[in-house]
Amino acid sequence: MELQKLSNGNHHCDEDAPVEGGIAPEEEKFLQQSDGSKRPQFTDFEGKTSIGMSVFNLSNAIMGSGILGLSYAMSNTGIVLFLILLTCIACLSCYSVHLLLRSAGVVGIRAYEQLGMRAFGHPGKIIAAVVITLHNIGGMSSYLFIVKSELPLVIQAFLGQTSSSGEWFMNGNYLIIIVTLCIILPLALMKHLGYLGYTSGFSLSCMVFFLSATAYTIPILAFAFVCHPEVLPIYTELSNPTKRRMQSIGNISILGMFVMYSFTATFGYLTFYENTEAELLHTYSKVDPLDTLILCVRVAVLVAVALTVPVVLFPIRRALLQLLFPGRPFHWLRHIAIAMILLFVVNLLVILVPNIRDIFGITGATTAPSLIFILPGLFYIRIIPIDQEPLNSRPKIQAACFTALGFIFMIMSVTFIGLDWMSGEKRNIGGH
Repeated sequence: MELQKLSNGNHHCDEDAPVEGGIAPEEEKFLQQSDGSKRPQFTDFEGKTSIGMSVFNLSNAIMGSGILGLSYAMSNTGIVLFLILLTCIACLSCYSVHLLLRSAGVVGIRAYEQLGMRAFGHPGKIIAAVVITLHNIGGMSSYLFIVKSELPLVIQAFLGQTSSSGEWFMNGNYLIIIVTLCIILPLALMKHLGYLGYTSGFSLSCMVFFLSATAYTIPILAFAFVCHPEVLPIYTELSNPTKRRMQSIGNISILGMFVMYSFTATFGYLTFYENTEAELLHTYSKVDPLDTLILCVRVAVLVAVALTVPVVLFPIRRALLQLLFPGRPFHWLRHIAIAMILLFVVNLLVILVPNIRDIFGITGATTAPSLIFILPGLFYIRIIPIDQEPLNSRPKIQAACFTALGFIFMIMSVTFIGLDWMSGEKRNIGGH
């Protein structure tokens, strides 16, 4: 198939036209099809992933964005207010995905880091890559912390013991290494994200079983719908990729997670009410630790989080490749080495740091608003040509308000965390 350059007459992007921000556009390509028509080719990779597999991957990525007990949040806000807030976040996330896809469609780029490059030059590329890396490393570590704390209890329950015997196979540090080597690493070495659609579907089915087997729930996500680092890689691997198809995938995934979050939060809250803890897996200690149903639920949760880690790893590897090896063709050695280094660092972090809640708290308070609100809004404002949408146009004003909302959320989150730290220090000084 012959690759041809985009002609100057195309309304999407003019190669010779100036771009807001002074960044020269990358060369766009078109594929000549058998019927004589053309379709845009954004990468040299031709996507073959179906819509169903893409929905599974994006849904799994949403679940892998961070951890928080949604039922604990519901216990503080009440059912009605919580559902209103959850609905607002879901709608805002759909709009954020729209901004990303619109920006990517105009300039023919399907990499988050390259959108940063197009909008703000090399600093924008670095900022986008760093934000994605920090956020997803936090998500991977959070899930491995669940494996570290819960898998020994599962083994203990299988052996019919109510307390640890001190054997090596009940040591969480050893177990996360075993899980990483046997399950996570092989999946992380897959060449394309689309291959993980089946494991993502199984992971989601485990969570559905978790909901329908019990009224207990687990902490899900700090910022419930952060999936934006994975949107463009999934878009790239989608068969017959169009903005409408990818937007539909985003809407379906977010709607599915909205339903799941609503049930998990409601079931958890209605089960424990005022006894709801911030991490509801800890609440299981209040019931029979050898109960068969609870054991099945814990196994389902462990399988789900283990299968989510490889999906979260893909955007980090892509960000590092964009920073360290821009423009280089695919190479298995780099692909494998980056995955092994990332998993080594995350395992080391989980093993050596006993409590990284505060580190992940401040990271999540800055990276989550950046990925959902700030960066997509800024990309849209800078990338969409002013001759198509002036700065005073309604879409640009909406994007600016969206960005401002992200900064407000970031400031509020960081402020609350700072106040919590100070109040904690005062309690320690006072002897309480």
